Amino acid sequence: MADLSEELLRSGTRNGLVRLQTLINLRWLAIVGQSITVLYASYMLELRIELGLCLIAIGASVISNLVAIFVYPQNTRLPEREVMLTMLFDLSQLAFLVYLTGGLNNPFAVLILAPVTVSAMTLQPRSTLLLGGLAVILVSVLAFYFVPLRTAEGFILRMPQVFVFGFWVALMIGIIFLGIYAARVTRETHAMSQALLATQMALSREQKLTDLGGVVAAAAHELGTPLATIKLVSNELLEELEDRPELKEDAALIKEQADRCRVILQSMGRAGKDDLHLRSAPLGTVIEESADPHSNRGKKLHFNYGPALDAPQRMPNILRKPEIIHGLRNLIQNAVDFAEANVWIDGNWDGDQISVRVIDDGTGYPPDLLGRIGDPFLKGRKKDTNVQNRPGYEGMGLGLFIAKTLLERSGAEVTFANGSGLASETDSGPARSGAIAEVTWPNGRISAAETGKSQALGENKPIRI
Repeated sequence: MADLSEELLRSGTRNGLVRLQTLINLRWLAIVGQSITVLYASYMLELRIELGLCLIAIGASVISNLVAIFVYPQNTRLPEREVMLTMLFDLSQLAFLVYLTGGLNNPFAVLILAPVTVSAMTLQPRSTLLLGGLAVILVSVLAFYFVPLRTAEGFILRMPQVFVFGFWVALMIGIIFLGIYAARVTRETHAMSQALLATQMALSREQKLTDLGGVVAAAAHELGTPLATIKLVSNELLEELEDRPELKEDAALIKEQADRCRVILQSMGRAGKDDLHLRSAPLGTVIEESADPHSNRGKKLHFNYGPALDAPQRMPNILRKPEIIHGLRNLIQNAVDFAEANVWIDGNWDGDQISVRVIDDGTGYPPDLLGRIGDPFLKGRKKDTNVQNRPGYEGMGLGLFIAKTLLERSGAEVTFANGSGLASETDSGPARSGAIAEVTWPNGRISAAETGKSQALGENKPIRI
């Protein structure tokens, strides 16, 4: 998962994400709008505009679109350089039209914001800065140099200078604000999509592991009877072949290998669990299964289970879902990574809810980032601290994001906090001073239904992977 996280972080570039067909369709829309506006102003409003030059500018866009249609395949995705050149052409063409139709006295000058916004949403910051800088220069030039709009009688249509100045300021603010806002929202959306992809991959991996365990457990269960038969027959052969040592040796080998097959299947399938039993397990069993990969990493894991006041003493059975196991495992991994020496995992229940709390004795979450824990690609930990406590960890928050997403998918509410530094009621040893991650489910979301009496599970069914 760490390798996947680093790969996703490095893939922050959005190269190849812009379809040429999308840009072509947007340009056709702009061509239609520009043509209607220019013809309406010329023939209906009877304004004296440079109609020939305007139609040449619009024709350049038409030719550009036709070239793109015939030269490139329909499903082409453009690299960043070509997208930037396309945006530069559209910005220059639009600025030329505005120049021919009154400059900033033309209210359609606001459309200059469009190429900058599209660039901020699709290109890297350096390309957006280049395009935004050009837009600032063009708007500033259009405030002073333009072909004025004239009526049929020869009157010049011009706004008061204070309005022109205000329009220029508004365009400057719009270019900067929209560029930053669009880039920030797109970057966060891109990071979220990458994190969700990693979450889906993690869940898929956990599901495959669960299914594989079920297949092995089912094999151990189904092969139990034939292996027992082989062992029984081999024992009888051993007794009957006392006077034939060469054959008795073969019978002993058959018995030995049958026992070996049984041991291998039981160890692979975690003896005692068959595929139908994998659907649910006691709360403590699920917690300890989640913590098992991190039990031998040099930190001591303390498991504490208990009911709340007036709650049933019996530990509840919960659904053994891959998202629950993998989510808890990520929380425990994070605690083990940053703990000094101890990690406490508490399981509690009452009549309404089931909760699991993971606490470590480390330094806790950074206070300034506490409210953002669970966001993907979160940065803020000092790099030297990361390297010392968790080699190779980039501090992206992807593990906690995956844990939070998977657990919330199972119906849980996940909260993060820092410990008070006080010793727990059940542990007289070190204080729980580090990070706290608490997961709470309503009883009805993860409790396994119990009928109150034992009944046959039925024949094992094939497991599809």
